[in-house]
Amino acid sequence: MTRKTIVTNMAVIGCDVCGRTLLRGENADVFLHGGSRRTVCELCTTRAMHEGWIREGVDDALSGRRSGERTSARSLLGRLRSRARADRAGDDPVPEATPVYDPASYDPDHYTPAHGAGEMPAPVAAPAPAPAPAPVAHAPITASHAPAAPAQWPADDAPRDRGISAVPTNAERKVARALEVFNLGPHTRTVSGVSRSLGAPMVASRPSATEGSVVTIVVAWELSWYRYEVDLGDEASGARVTGQGTELAELPAEDRVANVRADEGGFLHPAAELA
Repeated sequence: MTRKTIVTNMAVIGCDVCGRTLLRGENADVFLHGGSRRTVCELCTTRAMHEGWIREGVDDALSGRRSGERTSARSLLGRLRSRARADRAGDDPVPEATPVYDPASYDPDHYTPAHGAGEMPAPVAAPAPAPAPAPVAHAPITASHAPAAPAQWPADDAPRDRGISAVPTNAERKVARALEVFNLGPHTRTVSGVSRSLGAPMVASRPSATEGSVVTIVVAWELSWYRYEVDLGDEASGARVTGQGTELAELPAEDRVANVRADEGGFLHPAAELA
């Protein structure tokens, strides 16, 4: 009897909010954010709308309505401004031209003084040019006013603070510190989103057998699992995904021994704290 292998060519679709891979049969919505299209699962549509993402197909209607409102507002404002300018032009009187006195055209036989008999306005002299500013003398720089010398760099053999945190030597403390680093990163949203669909996960964490500063964290459900690694010597890099699958049988036996629990928000805690 010949066995046949059935292989499905299903495209792998990931949610841009929680980061998880969509299961078979799940529907995804397309949102617009930052000028690009985002894929959002059914569980995260409320969170995407709360973050200001716009569902595709709705943004055109909103932009058209807002453009119409701005055009109407500009038209009304323009009419009001035109009416105000017309009112001001009708009320303001036209200023009369002020006569300018020209001494060259003065005729004593036909001149009538405006300020009384025998008075003639004196010609206005041109204003004298302003004097140039005097140059400012700068005091010589003395030793007391000299700029301070730059600080000297430490010698090559001098100890420097390179921001490297100390790695715990105890396995239990390594796991506890790795969980704190994981809870500060974005992977808690993935754990929380998948837990709403598949229930509480099984979580196992243990130090690496080959690298002393690396701690492995496995978060698994019946239909999905993720493996993360945290380098305690470089905590600023956070937790990183190193593996993903859909069957628990793909995990070794030591990764299926739960010693960590996850709360509703996707944060991980040692099992002893939540017991």
